[in-house]
Order: sequence, then structure tokens, then C-alpha cells
Amino acid sequence: MAPLAERCRPGTLEEFVGQRHVLDKGKIIHSIIDSRKAFSIILWGEPGTGKTTLAMLIAGYCNMDSHFLSAISAGVADVRKVIDTGRKNRQEGMQTLLFLDEIHRFNKAQQDAVLGAVESGDIILIGATTENPSFSVISPLLSRTRVIKLNPLSNEDLSLILDSVMARDELFSSGDMTFGDGVRDRLIDLAGGDARRLLNILETAHAVSDGSIITGENLAEAVKNSMLYYDRAGEKHYDTISAFIKSLRGSDPDAAVYYMARMILSGEDPLFIARRMVIFASEDVGNASPTALTLAVSAFTAVKNIGLPEAEIILSQCAVFLASSPKSNASYLAIGRAKEAAAAYPHEIPYHLRNAPTDLMKKMGYSKGYRYPHDFPGHFVDEAYLPDAIKDTVFYEPSEEGTEKAMAERLRRLWPRKYGKGK
Repeated sequence: MAPLAERCRPGTLEEFVGQRHVLDKGKIIHSIIDSRKAFSIILWGEPGTGKTTLAMLIAGYCNMDSHFLSAISAGVADVRKVIDTGRKNRQEGMQTLLFLDEIHRFNKAQQDAVLGAVESGDIILIGATTENPSFSVISPLLSRTRVIKLNPLSNEDLSLILDSVMARDELFSSGDMTFGDGVRDRLIDLAGGDARRLLNILETAHAVSDGSIITGENLAEAVKNSMLYYDRAGEKHYDTISAFIKSLRGSDPDAAVYYMARMILSGEDPLFIARRMVIFASEDVGNASPTALTLAVSAFTAVKNIGLPEAEIILSQCAVFLASSPKSNASYLAIGRAKEAAAAYPHEIPYHLRNAPTDLMKKMGYSKGYRYPHDFPGHFVDEAYLPDAIKDTVFYEPSEEGTEKAMAERLRRLWPRKYGKGK
């Protein structure tokens, strides 16, 4: 028996749920179907949003000779066979569809192999991708196709799909199967806008149930080993780590551990998470809480030595500490400003700061006039350390957060001409 998601795939436009922004009357896909004349498109959307189903509907309504390939398993030779067929079909007035799933998996040379046939009209290309086509599809191919963005399905959409499946499929159509309290809503939430995930979880939950009711325990068992969609080389990877870092920066420990949990459940390398927290500890917490860097480095070492599953506790402790710490990016900004100045003003180092390991260099004035700070009260002496042209430039502007506040007060006291009382 075919999987539930395959058995319940919509066969008509009326059965398709969601994506009204492209399927309503007058919208692009509806217009293709109305005219019975297809053109090349790229369907961009997350899993379970209907990319393959829409391609099948277009092929059916437009009476096309259809060839469905996956860029994971197919190569240029497979594509060329379809192109040869398309060339013959075009002479007979028939359109040929090449559906290329996960087109972003094809490299530039492989995508180039499709380009000529799309341009000549030998094939109609429908490419499906979960990645932003601006980055994953070559520009010449993008210019010859229309990019259609599909949205994650709403909970209302998923509820309609669930109702339809429960009414139509042989597993549930007898009406004997029910859901425990709150289980139906929880199932829809767990799907995360993905119809295929919804039906896969439903099918597994039914398999572990007693055949009459799907309980919360059945649902938990069904999702226990279900991986969230997360391409470690793709856009979802970068979106999730971005949300994690921004939650840390925004001092929200709850959001930070949530996005961390999503990464862990999706199989992300825990060392990648730990490494990003080491960077964050210096870039975004900095001297407002200097122990943050020590803790982050310790967490990285512990995660490396211990591994999952225990390492997730260490990751969580570090994330909560970083999110809850006072924040300062003053050190991060300081090195950026200093690099700009170093590139723009490559002045000679003042003689009194130079190293003088030989008598000749001492005679030349190297190190002459240098005053040793520890010989002065407070272990400080007002000295010129930067080249004259930029001697009073301020690169490091400490914040008033955490430990850095005391550092700011000391610098204002030591260097009033640079930091002043108002800084």
C-alpha cells in the first residue's frame, strides 16, 4: 500500500488546499490551467506545500508528456533523454514537462544542460526547490522562468486536509477512529505548515494506536524520531541559526533555547552551535560580562569531549547564560574602527614605543623616552601611544553595561581628553 500522503494527493484543482495567492481565478497557476498552455516556472517553498502536486496538476490539465526527476538521483544523461523526447514531441505539437525536484542540488554545469532546451521550447521546466532560487538557480535559467513562492500551509488549511483524509482514506473512512483530547490540534501544530509531515505523523500514530483512538502518547511516539525539515547546507540552516543568535542578542533565553532545540532535533552538529556561542560571547557580550567568553569556550570543549545527548545540557546552560548576560559590542566595533584607521593611516610607530634589543637601535633613539607605567602612581602615566596624526582617536567606546561600566569609568578618569566625562 502506498503511503498515506501519496494515496491522498489531490487529483484536481478543486481538491487542492491552500496557495490561493497562485491558484485563485486570475492568478498565475489557475491561468496556466485555464489556457491549457504551460510555461517554465520555479516552485519555491518548504516541504509539504504542494510543489510536486501542482506540477502534476499542470501536467494533467495541459495534457503534457511528463517526466518527473529528482536532482538527487538524476544526472545530465537523464535530462538529455527527456530533452530528446521533448524535441520530437514539439514537432508533433505536444508539450513536454521536465519536473526537476530539488533543482538546487544541480550544479551550474548541470543546470546549464537544461537551459538551451528551455529557451528553444523543447521542454517546459518546472523546478522545485526549498532553497532561495536567487542563490541556488543560475541567472540565465531564472531569466527564462517565472519564480512562484509557495507559503507554508496555515492551520486552517491543514485542518481541511485532515478532514478530507479522515473522510476519504480507507484507514479512517469507517468513522471509528477518533482523537484524544487536544490531540487533533496538537497534530496540526506539529505539522508546521507541512501537509506531508501532517499525514506521515497521522499514519504512524494510527499504526501505534489501538485502532479506535489516537492518544497523546501515540502522537508523541509518532513524532519521537520524526526529523524537522532542516537542510544543514541550505537556507533553513541559516534562518534557524540567525534566529538563535538574534534571540541571544535580544536577551531572550526562552527563544534561544527553543531555536537551539530545533537545531538539535534536526541533527545539527552541536559543535557548530557551541562555536557560534564562543563568537557571540566576544562579539555581543564582550566586557559587559567577561566570564561569558570563558564559559563559552568551556562549553565548546565539554561538548567536543562529551557529545550528544548529554552535551545538549551544556549547550543549554551556555545559551541561557549568554542570553541573560548584559550586552556590549564595543570590542567588536573597536577592532573594526582600528582596522579602518590602520589601513588609512599606516604611520610609523613612535620611537619611544619601539623595541631596542641592540646598542645601535638605542643610539638611533628606539625606546628613548619610554616611561614604564608601573613606576608611577596608580600604575599609569599619561603617554602618547598612537601615532601623532591619530593620537586622540577613540576606537573603543565602552558601554555602561555590567563590568564594562567600571572599565568606562576608569578610562574616563585616566584619559579625560579622549573619553571625557560625557562619554
